[in-house]
Amino acid sequence: MTDIPTLITAFTAMFIVIDPLGLAPLFVAMTQGMTRRQRQAIAIRACLVSIGLLLIFAFSGEALLDFIGISMPAFRIAGGVLLFLTALDMLFERRQARREDNSSDHVDPDSDPSIYPIAIPLIAGPGSIATIILLTGQTDSALGFGAVLGIMVLVIGIVFVLFMAAGLLERLLGKTGINVVTRLLGMLLAALAVQFILDGLRGFGLGG
Repeated sequence: MTDIPTLITAFTAMFIVIDPLGLAPLFVAMTQGMTRRQRQAIAIRACLVSIGLLLIFAFSGEALLDFIGISMPAFRIAGGVLLFLTALDMLFERRQARREDNSSDHVDPDSDPSIYPIAIPLIAGPGSIATIILLTGQTDSALGFGAVLGIMVLVIGIVFVLFMAAGLLERLLGKTGINVVTRLLGMLLAALAVQFILDGLRGFGLGG
């Protein structure tokens, strides 16, 4: 799996599943009111954790899930539940209310979205984990395996670049615009969460 068309296909698959363009406004909504330094720290932490997690699954794949007794459908359901909780926070502004209690130079660990939900499950979620397992499973050489890992890092690098442009996006939208977008994205996240759960149920032969 080292020919150019195949690698382009792999890049396209990872890009669509991770969806850097779709994550950027989510990052804006979840880091509303934070300084650039705080956002940079969150973006770096989220991207590094995502890369680390995807590397684990790239090397161990389905064997790791099987070893601990977790199926991919179960993982999808769990990711859907986590996403749904995040959507509720966005819809009812609970996340922003927690941030307003913090100083401008300090982020309360309880409201730090870098690990959950940005790294997991928004970047390294069931879809991207399943994709990296599939792509690495199709490789027949160390070079091809390394190329897939390079593509994964490249896509997450694009995510980081867009995250760092979040401040500009926030200034363009303004506070009212951010509030509107946050609620709309909360609805979309809720729908995505339900879809994850339904996909998981189908994997168990339920839900049609």
